[in-house]
Amino acid sequence: MSDVYHIPAMLSETIKGLNIKPEGTYVDVTFGGGGHSRAILKELRNDGHLFSFDQDIDALQNAIDDPRWTFVHGNFRFLRNWMDYYGIGYIDGLLSDLGVSFHHFDCPERGFSFRFPAPLDMRMNQTAGRTAADIVNGYSEDELARVLWLYGEMKNSRLVAKNICRARSQKAIERTEELVAASRIPAEMSKELARLFQALRIEVNDEMGALREMLLAARDLLRPGGRIAILTYHSLEDRLVKNFFRSGNLEGTIEKDFYGNILTPFTLIEKGREASPEEVAANPRARSAKLRIAEKKLPSTNLGRS
Repeated sequence: MSDVYHIPAMLSETIKGLNIKPEGTYVDVTFGGGGHSRAILKELRNDGHLFSFDQDIDALQNAIDDPRWTFVHGNFRFLRNWMDYYGIGYIDGLLSDLGVSFHHFDCPERGFSFRFPAPLDMRMNQTAGRTAADIVNGYSEDELARVLWLYGEMKNSRLVAKNICRARSQKAIERTEELVAASRIPAEMSKELARLFQALRIEVNDEMGALREMLLAARDLLRPGGRIAILTYHSLEDRLVKNFFRSGNLEGTIEKDFYGNILTPFTLIEKGREASPEEVAANPRARSAKLRIAEKKLPSTNLGRS
């Protein structure tokens, strides 16, 4: 197990892209190891403030002793609720490093990786009710195939779902190694196994639903001139963020004015920047990261709909 909680991808590019105002109010909705939060705090004066979200209480071990910092133990889908609770009407910027921390992948007992024998859990919030085992054993074959196709983009989703259902009819699948065996995906096909585990993780934590809710709240909370920086790690979340930044709505529907100009509340700053070869060599997990940054337009051109 690694002692490194997380290494943030494209750290300097992300912080620079946020164009931080020293007196501003910022939100890091994915605190994790605290790398991004510490970098933001370095840019803030005493009158600036940072709120950092994490639904996994394990992240609190990385707490920052700073009066300008507030830790929020909660899912970022409740961004609006928490900002209301703290009396924050507007923010100057938001950062989100999506995906999974090294800590989750490298902590065997959490069940996020097929590399370790462990209980089939995958909950980001350890107090949440539903685990991956509940889904694997409780979903119908069609429902399971849908999850694997939608969130894992597995071309053989129906066959894998069928194999899992056949195996669970003999004995409940409770552990990661049992799921690997039940899927009948050969061990050497590690990318397919990764897709299987990714699909279940996204379903367990409703990651796409949470992202949608957070994007809408961030759009409305962001002050004109403020920026949203989001690091994505798979095509589903990247497509959603890309279309949201382009259109200002979750459907990705492009609306234009009389002159053919796209009506959106955002100006695009970064359109999918990838980590440099040097960074990927030092941190291979950065290879799938894409950085997208958008700036909120002035009110006169701040158009869009949910």
